[in-house]
Amino acid sequence: MAEAFDPRFGEAWTPSQCMGMIALPGVWSSIAWSGAQPAGFALARTAADEAELLLLAIRPAMRRRGIGTALLRSIVADSRERGASVLHLEVRANNDAVRLYRAEGFDKIGERREYYRGKEGKLFDAHTFSLKIG
Repeated sequence: MAEAFDPRFGEAWTPSQCMGMIALPGVWSSIAWSGAQPAGFALARTAADEAELLLLAIRPAMRRRGIGTALLRSIVADSRERGASVLHLEVRANNDAVRLYRAEGFDKIGERREYYRGKEGKLFDAHTFSLKIG
């Protein structure tokens, strides 16, 4: 988490936030490995027939190798297997990951103005995306 999320943007979760979320019903995580090293992870949840990608993080040194795409596709498949017909996510508007989500077929369905509060108090918009999967 600390490596993957730049503190300038205020997106990283604390360990207690992660532990609190993973303990809830319908929440799961996937970890991507490069050899013996964790390269990234995803955290997601399902409720009824919807799923939400909560976090997708790749170590900076491991980016641009298809790991994010593989993790995202894994979450899509897992969500479908868990009965979801749609997968939602929210991302900082100027995050490089937006290109990945669009390339994988996600459509922008909403926006939250000044949602993320960065390290120095600067505010960043969040975009909500959705993908029909079932």
